[in-house]
Amino acid sequence: MTKNPWFFIPTLYLAEGLPYIIINAVSVILYAQLGYENSQITFWTGLLYLPWVLKMFWSPLLESRGTKCSWIVSAQVGISALFLAMSALLCWNAFARPETLANGTFLTFSLLGFLIGAFMSATLDIATDGYYLLALTPREQNYFVGVRTVFYRIAMILGSGLLVSAVGILGKWGLPTPYNWILFCEAVSLFFAACAVFHSAVLPRPEEDVPLRKTQTQAWKESFAGYFSQKHIVYILLFILLYRFGEALLEKMVPLFLLKPTAEGALGMSTETYGLIKGTLGVGAVILGNLVGGFLLGKFGFKKCIWAFAVALNLPNFFYVYLAICKPSLSVVGTLITLEQFGYGMAMMAYTVFFIKICKGVYKTSHYAISTGIMALGMMVPSMVSGWMQKYLGYEQFFIVAGVLGLVTFAVVPLTFKIFADSDVHGKISDSD
Repeated sequence: MTKNPWFFIPTLYLAEGLPYIIINAVSVILYAQLGYENSQITFWTGLLYLPWVLKMFWSPLLESRGTKCSWIVSAQVGISALFLAMSALLCWNAFARPETLANGTFLTFSLLGFLIGAFMSATLDIATDGYYLLALTPREQNYFVGVRTVFYRIAMILGSGLLVSAVGILGKWGLPTPYNWILFCEAVSLFFAACAVFHSAVLPRPEEDVPLRKTQTQAWKESFAGYFSQKHIVYILLFILLYRFGEALLEKMVPLFLLKPTAEGALGMSTETYGLIKGTLGVGAVILGNLVGGFLLGKFGFKKCIWAFAVALNLPNFFYVYLAICKPSLSVVGTLITLEQFGYGMAMMAYTVFFIKICKGVYKTSHYAISTGIMALGMMVPSMVSGWMQKYLGYEQFFIVAGVLGLVTFAVVPLTFKIFADSDVHGKISDSD
């Protein structure tokens, strides 16, 4: 075991990000390739956010049962087994019952698998974020906040970029759609098996990483009471729920708009090209945005940056109005998506810092889980209805409406000034804290 965070923080956040992006984003691509309707895809894959919403309710169980290290390894073993089972499900449907791939049977069982994986992934999030707060000193936490974010984004490149591009390349080589996704699931399963072995061997065991001596009920009551008794809790909840509202409406629809046929008003992009532009160049731009955002926050502070971040988050939403109307060349599409992702990367750094600042005290792991669970709720509901909106509005009108609704961000940004001006929110919250 080593105490050097560089040896384990990158791999922890690589492993944390991969199942999230596969379950919430790559599943959309899988179902699009199998020919399901947009409204079906967005509703059911939007519902997959539910475990991240509910994780706040079982985070106290993790606090009072077992160590963060043991939960991390157990969750990674479970995710490995789950994707091996998903591979077997695809094999069964592809070889024995190919007709079920296009009907509700496969959709039902695959969604159940993704849902189980989502609960495991949410558990991994709780344990990893809690371990981060225990294993690192406050100074190290500030230093590694950018590192953990970068490797979380690299997981997105791996999951929605390189692996999705590989699926597209295998399709060009003549491998039928179900078979390349079988290989995809097997690769993910192998990756998590390796992560479990590695982390069980190298993770330091902090002295503080012990179960809290509380009953589950007592831990649950105390953690929720501490979180929701914060001064200005209403402002905190509104900011968490609405800061990303426009992005939440677009998250499921953008991949469908890029991948669906041009006859349906979409762009008809190949899976390989999608993986390159959205999953690789786009996520690379997110990483760059994270770095720039972190630098700006460190230099100028939250209050001076938040308005610029709000613009960077919402202005690019209107790029999709242009793409839907004009259907420009692939180079223009790639440029605009890259710019959009860069702005998103900057804006998300404010979110990360906000969460860290309001999650303190003995139940900081649970408080972080509550914050991210509320954030997931803010993503889930708009995602679920976005497909129905697009069905009735069409792509052009949908993107206009989504862009306008996203401007609610500018209504909740001023709420943070009141929060940050007050010292009663789990201690001092300021740009110098």
